[in-house]
Amino acid sequence: MHRFLPEPVQPQAPMPHRKVIRSWLLPVVRRSTARALFLVALDVALFGLAMVATVWFHHAAVKLLCAVVAGLIIGRLFILGHDACHQSFTPHRRLNRWLGRLVFLPSLTPYSLWDVGHNVVHHGYTNLKGFDFVWHPHTLEEFQALPRWRQWLERVYRSGWASWLYYLIEVWWLRMMFPSSRQMPTRRRVFFWDCVLVSVAAVVWIAALVAASNATGQSLWLTLFAGFVLPFLTWNAMIGFVVYVHHTHAGIAWYQDKLVWASAQPFVSTTVHLTFRYRIGTLLHHIMEHTAHHVDMSIPLYRLKQAQQVLEVMLPGRIVIQQFSWRWYFDTARRCKLYDFKRRCWTNFAGQPTTEPVMVG
Repeated sequence: MHRFLPEPVQPQAPMPHRKVIRSWLLPVVRRSTARALFLVALDVALFGLAMVATVWFHHAAVKLLCAVVAGLIIGRLFILGHDACHQSFTPHRRLNRWLGRLVFLPSLTPYSLWDVGHNVVHHGYTNLKGFDFVWHPHTLEEFQALPRWRQWLERVYRSGWASWLYYLIEVWWLRMMFPSSRQMPTRRRVFFWDCVLVSVAAVVWIAALVAASNATGQSLWLTLFAGFVLPFLTWNAMIGFVVYVHHTHAGIAWYQDKLVWASAQPFVSTTVHLTFRYRIGTLLHHIMEHTAHHVDMSIPLYRLKQAQQVLEVMLPGRIVIQQFSWRWYFDTARRCKLYDFKRRCWTNFAGQPTTEPVMVG
């Protein structure tokens, strides 16, 4: 495929227009209904098997292991729904909407609210403070003005250990489940009914586990914890971690000024391509090939790896590529606490710079 591309853009040359960059990716923007349905059937089956396993096995340790696996499969299902919500999963808009709602149920994600928060806000204003709300950093002055309890919570969130808590509270509970008018000023009937849909799914899920516990004579609380609570918390940890590492990095800037943000080509410069060993990226449906996704949301997940390769050939030196390691992750969590928008660098909670300034332009 690379032989049909023009010459790569040199690092010192101006960034091409987004339309030009997307034109390089046209050969991989092909959606397949059959492939999408196969992925849905596969992951729904895996989730069903994991749920059965949390009841079938009586040993507590095995139950909990199956629960963690179930949580990771919820993450896989969510990634499929994420694609459907972008209308990049199949060529059919209505099918995408209903598939998205279906595969969002295990993560208890209201489809329409995710659509607004992710597609409109996050993709429309990635890393622009005051708009993009997920993992947005405080300044030193903002942090010092917070109540003590909130300062403590921010320290917990950015410790590296609490991505599950951040997503559970700040995204799912506050912005996804019947959000207040303060969190979601726009009020639409579809928001309410999507929240009702996932609430009913949760009730049915819990009721099925109660019935299974009674039928097998097992502990109700252990069955509920292994079959519902731990999978849901594992899913929250997964999504909190994924969103954090996508947009938090010593080489990734956040912005306050919309004009400066727009001139920085944010569709390329505000996200990380995190690479893994052992084909973990494949297990995560290639969601870590994230630069390609931000450049063109219409690329289906099963073509993101090819698209990312094209971008890295055509834009050498422009894309932040990071090999994942736990050492890197916890070093990032240690250094990236607050953000200094004037110096364009991360700081600790005392306001002392912990990263080099990011050059823009």
